Amino acid sequence: MRLAELLTEQAGVLSRAQALGCGVGARTVARRRETGAWIELFPGVYLVSGHRLSPEARLRAVALWAGHRCTVHGPAAAFWHGLLPGLPATVAVTVPRALRRRARPGVRLRHKDLADADRVVVRQLIVTSVALTVLETAAGLEQGAAFLDRALQRHVSPAQLQAAHHRALGGHGMGRAGRLLLGAMDRADSAAERRLTALLRRAGVSGMVRGMAFGRWTVDLAFPEAHVAIEVDGWAWHVDTERFRNDRRKQNALVAAGWTVLRFTWSDIHESPGRTVAAIRDAVHRGRRSPSGP
Repeated sequence: MRLAELLTEQAGVLSRAQALGCGVGARTVARRRETGAWIELFPGVYLVSGHRLSPEARLRAVALWAGHRCTVHGPAAAFWHGLLPGLPATVAVTVPRALRRRARPGVRLRHKDLADADRVVVRQLIVTSVALTVLETAAGLEQGAAFLDRALQRHVSPAQLQAAHHRALGGHGMGRAGRLLLGAMDRADSAAERRLTALLRRAGVSGMVRGMAFGRWTVDLAFPEAHVAIEVDGWAWHVDTERFRNDRRKQNALVAAGWTVLRFTWSDIHESPGRTVAAIRDAVHRGRRSPSGP
């Protein structure tokens, strides 16, 4: 490959070995480094003048320095997969136990042997699989449940997350990742409903009914006096087509009957309880004051 093509593919970053492979002599490499034409980001890894140090360039530089046996993981991998909008200030890299690497500024090393299923190549970079990336990133984020919920909706299946979690059991953050995964699964809906009920009672919001019958459906939480229905959505609501359609029919029937329908996810209830309770309280208050109400 020609040097210009390589630089275009790699956001202006290249390794010494790659430069030599493109026909650039060792003396030329040294001279360009000494004159500042090539800025050394890591030992043997350069940013060529005329190219800015973009997030992509920075991540590619880390990967070139670490080598093909190493794997970018955590939020940096999430950025590369398109799961997060920005690259973190510190890039986390998994290094095989038998490989020696010294930590560098802006790079955090983890010595661990990953299963082949947990390593993928995305645009010439080796990163953790989407499933493992989602679990490890969710475990480290303050809003981890919301991140996990979004990933389940768009990028990964529950089975893939469960398999990755099983392979990573005992690893750092996997305890919290397991709890978040359980919380995102449909079987945790009843637990989320119980927590929401407790939050509403503590906030003094009264008049709720759990599991209220409505036609051929059941409403998770209802305030009959105010005509407000609360639905708690687990991952199955997003991926089970028939359930999604059935819930839409139920919602349409409620709205046609004059009800206000509010939907919340597990992450809404656990990570934004104040905002969730406030939204319900306001809806109930408006419903009770409405002259068109019951």
